[in-house]
Amino acid sequence: MSFIKEKGLGILLCLAIAVPSWILGQYFPIVGGPVFAILIGMIIAFIPRGKSLEGGIKFVSKKILQLAVILLGFGMNLFEIFKVGGQSLVIIVSTITVALVLGFVLCKAMKIPSKEGTLVSVGSSICGGSAIAAAAPVVDADDQEIAKSISVIFLFNVIAALVFPAIGQAIGFTDTGFGMWAGTAVNDTSSVTAAGASWAAITGSDTALNYAVIVKMTRTLCIIPICLGLAFWRTHKARVQGVAEGGKGVNLSKIFPWFVLLFLGASIINTILLAVFPSGDSGMVVSETMAWLTKAGKFCIVLAMSAIGLNSNIINLIKTGGKTIVMGCAIWVAISLVSIGIQYLMQVGGILQSFNF
Repeated sequence: MSFIKEKGLGILLCLAIAVPSWILGQYFPIVGGPVFAILIGMIIAFIPRGKSLEGGIKFVSKKILQLAVILLGFGMNLFEIFKVGGQSLVIIVSTITVALVLGFVLCKAMKIPSKEGTLVSVGSSICGGSAIAAAAPVVDADDQEIAKSISVIFLFNVIAALVFPAIGQAIGFTDTGFGMWAGTAVNDTSSVTAAGASWAAITGSDTALNYAVIVKMTRTLCIIPICLGLAFWRTHKARVQGVAEGGKGVNLSKIFPWFVLLFLGASIINTILLAVFPSGDSGMVVSETMAWLTKAGKFCIVLAMSAIGLNSNIINLIKTGGKTIVMGCAIWVAISLVSIGIQYLMQVGGILQSFNF
């Protein structure tokens, strides 16, 4: 009862924002429910609210965000990802490395707050909002930093979904080549799907769409090593600072992102169950259950973004977002070019036929 008393009203407010945002996201997938939730939350944030709402809003922005990442693991079939995603591993590793290194350099050069820069880099290189949702608790980012990084990712998601098919046609990509490019250079799953669907409408083939989604899922698995690396780095910095100040530093177990390991565990459970029950009535039940859990995870992200929007200042976001947008644009362009370049080199070497020439 104490939980309901302390957090109930705030949770209900977040739900009141999340439900219509989720519906709007279904009608406008290129924008997506999370972005609608942040925007609506920011608008409602202008209305003065009582302290009775704060406990629930904080709970949703922190705990529900972590739950969302765990539930998304039930949508990962590791066997399928390793089979198809192995071909894209070189490109995925290269684009992630370029994004993180360039993000670090630009963050220092442009004097962007490190947590904000980390979220934009991770979101650009891995899987947009899901990666930001996973990394934010690890680096202890505040709601304003999360909202700003999500907004930057959204901007270039929309641009990519609109222009990638035309650019791909001009370059001369095959279906597989475009699927590889979209899967490695477009951030969010909804935008990857939108770009793949546009390509399918032009070519009459779903090959690029299906391939892009698999490559994108392979990128999503990189959440695990990236978040673990960020956790160890944060702990190292905290220990050095603690020792310098005469303290004992920080215990890793207190800030270790255990929910990331649960995300991996959910992926393993899904993979095993789909292998044990590949078809028939039992297979259908397993498949539908995993699909429902994954959808629940996506809704939880929308729910968490509503809380983050409520704790964000849209005016401050606009005033201070210029540098972050420039950084996000530079990383996005770099990833796109690296993906094209490596595909070309692999095609020249006879490894992967991506171009129609």
